[in-house]
Amino acid sequence: MDRSSDLIRQAEQTVAEYKDIVNQDKYRLHFHLMPPVGLLNDPNGLIQWEGRYHLFYQWNPFKTAHGAKFWGHYSSSNLVDWKEEKIALAPSEWFEKNGCYSGSAIEDNGKLKLLYTGNVKDEMGNRKTYQCLAESTNGIDFHKKGVVLRLPEGYTAHFRDPKVWKYEEKWYMVIGAQSEQLDGRAVLFSSNDLEEWTIIGDVAGTNLNGLGNFGYMWECPDLFQLEHNDILLVSPQGLKPEGMLYNNVYNTGYFVGRLDYQTGVLEHGEFFELDRGFEFYAPQTTVDNQGRRLLFGWMGVPEQEEDKHPTISHHWIHAMTIPRELLFRDGRIYQQPVKELQNLRKNELTLTDVRIEPEYSFSQLEGSVYELQMHVEEFEAEQLEITIKDSVRLMFNKNEQVFTLERVSLSTGAPEVRQCQLTNLTKLQVFVDTSAIEIFINDGKEIFTARMFPDVDNKRMVFQARDGHVKGSIQKWDF
Repeated sequence: MDRSSDLIRQAEQTVAEYKDIVNQDKYRLHFHLMPPVGLLNDPNGLIQWEGRYHLFYQWNPFKTAHGAKFWGHYSSSNLVDWKEEKIALAPSEWFEKNGCYSGSAIEDNGKLKLLYTGNVKDEMGNRKTYQCLAESTNGIDFHKKGVVLRLPEGYTAHFRDPKVWKYEEKWYMVIGAQSEQLDGRAVLFSSNDLEEWTIIGDVAGTNLNGLGNFGYMWECPDLFQLEHNDILLVSPQGLKPEGMLYNNVYNTGYFVGRLDYQTGVLEHGEFFELDRGFEFYAPQTTVDNQGRRLLFGWMGVPEQEEDKHPTISHHWIHAMTIPRELLFRDGRIYQQPVKELQNLRKNELTLTDVRIEPEYSFSQLEGSVYELQMHVEEFEAEQLEITIKDSVRLMFNKNEQVFTLERVSLSTGAPEVRQCQLTNLTKLQVFVDTSAIEIFINDGKEIFTARMFPDVDNKRMVFQARDGHVKGSIQKWDF
């Protein structure tokens, strides 16, 4: 048996061994993608190929910590019903022996091709990095072609996560990197055949294009067009908190600008955080056959209280966000849940002329797994608070123009918050799963994503208005 088959067999045995323990966890999710066992992190290879959506993911099947990653694989015809496919990549070759790290998928000559980072460490922990190619004719079984790009001069071995696309009949690849000066970078390459790559230059990074100090490593870059704008999506490491900004250990956001494909330089504006919540990192996008720019994110953050998640006792950790469609309005990205999620709706409840003064609760609004929408018609109060499962609070303070997500800290048990500036509140769309919440504000202008671990029997939902009243309509669907 070859090394790849042996590793896959070991992973499959681990899934089988812990299946019952994993599935007994009260915090397993209902409509979010999770690992069958072990640790899940970055979304990889997101693509619609031959009419079917494929989402690969970084996966350590053997423990709930980071290690030598595999590529797990889900597929779907509708973004709602997902099938767990066989393992796509295992770290079996010399150029990836310490992990098949993140990458992307493209279609080329009828084949589904994966470009990914091979991670190698010696006995002293010194790292080497290789960009690798694998291909498939059926979208399930992948043949490794090997190394197509080695580390160029000027960068450390923190050089990974290739995202590939075609522009004007040529292939381009952006890679997350660290310069030898320990500055975060996104680097552009080009190719005619996906196997021979030529460096073009730095797209953006610390101390480039007027940006200043902006992190020591840029992970998981994604470069795409949205409404004729070039968007660089990236996860910089090393940003320091600035008020309401950058409050996670590592953060994710985007620049809007214009890419010069000849020089590789992106002339860009300011950096916008993509998600304001506690758990969001390393997102990846693709375009489907409807022309939609779709995104999945990892509902987690590296090195941020990962060892405190209670799911670890059931041998699994982390999940993906729901799929989102990206739109561009007023110079910013808006994110909206894909319309296919409406197929999960059942037991619709519609309440009109709801007046919250000072408190409002209704037993039919309680639940475990659901979607809630609130349309605000009058906001004549200082603050609106929504408490969900006595675990999280959503608060909008009209006077201070601040939206707050508050939850119980996974490590201390004390309240902790994430916040953003918000001039007014017109709409809330909230997706509640057993141990996850995603909040879309004002049609997706701001988003908060977080894990939460309430008492599993707690289904409470309470609305409160302070110093006044809030009036509007509420819809709820069970999922």
